[in-house]
Amino acid sequence: MSLSQVATKKAPEAIGPYSQAIRAGGFLFTAGQIALDPANGKIVEGGVVAQTERVMQNLTAVLEAAGADWNKVVKTTVFLADLGDFPVFNEVYGRYLGSARPARSTVQVSALPRNALVEIELVAQLEG
Repeated sequence: MSLSQVATKKAPEAIGPYSQAIRAGGFLFTAGQIALDPANGKIVEGGVVAQTERVMQNLTAVLEAAGADWNKVVKTTVFLADLGDFPVFNEVYGRYLGSARPARSTVQVSALPRNALVEIELVAQLEG
């Protein structure tokens, strides 16, 4: 099985020894995306709604770079700094998914990189 990196300038560059995403065995595995603005590398302001919007935009850009969209996503994992934010997070998340309904896990964590409020990673099917 060959592995290949997927990268786009429409999402934040990897800031460590990892890739934005990897193609492997007909699937796309993304790194967790936080609300970094790819234009300036800073966390967007405006709370969990603005941060969720940015995370979803970043993930959409990575999906597009791999030739996929939200309808190809089979699983997401969501990390929230506060599960009390789940209702507003879920509203924004749902708007980006449209009719897609991937499996999802959502957990509260004690901290996220750069004090982000939300982080999401996903797995998408690229073939079949």
